[in-house]
Amino acid sequence: MKLAAVQYRAPKGRPDRARAELAVLVADAGGRGADLVVLPEMATTGYIWESPAEIGPLAEPPRGPTFRVLSEAAASAGCWVVCGFPEAFEQVGGPPDQRWVALYNSAMVISPAGELVTCYRKVLLFDADETWANPGHRRVVVPADFGRIVPGICMDLNDPGFTGHLERVDPAVLAFCTNWLEEGLDVHAYWASRLGGWRGWTVAANTWGDDRGTRFCGRSAILGPGGVVVAQAGVEGDGILLVDTEA
Repeated sequence: MKLAAVQYRAPKGRPDRARAELAVLVADAGGRGADLVVLPEMATTGYIWESPAEIGPLAEPPRGPTFRVLSEAAASAGCWVVCGFPEAFEQVGGPPDQRWVALYNSAMVISPAGELVTCYRKVLLFDADETWANPGHRRVVVPADFGRIVPGICMDLNDPGFTGHLERVDPAVLAFCTNWLEEGLDVHAYWASRLGGWRGWTVAANTWGDDRGTRFCGRSAILGPGGVVVAQAGVEGDGILLVDTEA
């Protein structure tokens, strides 16, 4: 299988531009033979938001505009796509005064046919998520021709429940959408240490640069079994990492 991690810095609060740029990156990776393309956490909007009222107008349902753009890109390229985005879940039905919208830090999983297979909601929230997002409660596993995919989002890797899930379901790939901060550590060694005894492939797609004074570390990577770094990006710059696991 060929795996692609996309390092990308979203234009803050400009999802239409982000969607167009992400579609180009997916098409590029798919055109180079990628079976799976992983995009960063909150890839359409940027990460730091102060309240539900601030991020709310940029949030969208799983089958919203981001899905429509990336669905076409996935189907054209014939590849799986996993993309982080702010999800707006609207409760419908019942009296109008009892309807509500919940916000989640989520990742959509799109099949090579352009279908929405699932939407995973980040379970373990980081401090910056807690200003606006609700936690998810459901782990996800997705069957693919090359093996099972488990989507994960950033802080999930610090959750023993998530790493235990990896060991139990033993997927071929962890599709890891992240906005990992610069903390002055060897981030690849840390990620590898958190994977425990699981021995699949990790496709870590990160952002880079600053967002309201918070700096992200870049260094997107593809890790082989045992946490061995097979490909890595720099600390800055958009780009694609592509690895053929059978080469």
